Amino acid sequence: MTTRAALQARLEQGIAELGLQLPADAVPRLLDYQALLERWNATYNLTAVRDPAEMVTRHLLDSLAILPYAQGRTLADLGTGPGLPGIVLAIAAPGREVLLVDSNGKKVRFLREAIRALKLDGVRALQSRVEDVEGQYDCITARAFASLADMLGWGGHLLAPDGIWLAMKGKRPDEELPGIPAGFVVRSTHELIVPGLPAERHLLVLGRA
Repeated sequence: MTTRAALQARLEQGIAELGLQLPADAVPRLLDYQALLERWNATYNLTAVRDPAEMVTRHLLDSLAILPYAQGRTLADLGTGPGLPGIVLAIAAPGREVLLVDSNGKKVRFLREAIRALKLDGVRALQSRVEDVEGQYDCITARAFASLADMLGWGGHLLAPDGIWLAMKGKRPDEELPGIPAGFVVRSTHELIVPGLPAERHLLVLGRA
């Protein structure tokens, strides 16, 4: 059993390696979120990651790696699953209006409990298919839930005119680039180094053409 102190040490070291400055209460709140996810996961199978230390690396630190790129006052996290990266970003950089979107009812029930238990102001969860969501957002995040063509095809209408789309991927998705719909362009590509994660991680920053 990994103790909370050990998880906190792992998380704090990772945050330091990422070069991030978080609010004073962010680390305990992130660990509260991880503990809630671990508890619900035993019953509802919300994530394939079972080990608490792996959750810190693969969920918390992986999500925090894109924090420097998030911008604007409103953020929509599409295909958020159990709140990744949306809940992590909401804890690490409070003050944004955050919409968490997933079509899976079990996951949305967990999201609503997490919002309530963690007192996440300005965060709400919506059970919906991405193409049915309304509104426009300054920043959209999507963590490898579909190809770039499908992501933008289903959710491109949600991106504000000057907004940015942060697409989190494993390997650099060069073969997906020709499928990007007309009206969208890749602004930049970043290789992410997630502390403790040996796998490749890339972030594509997209915007309207």
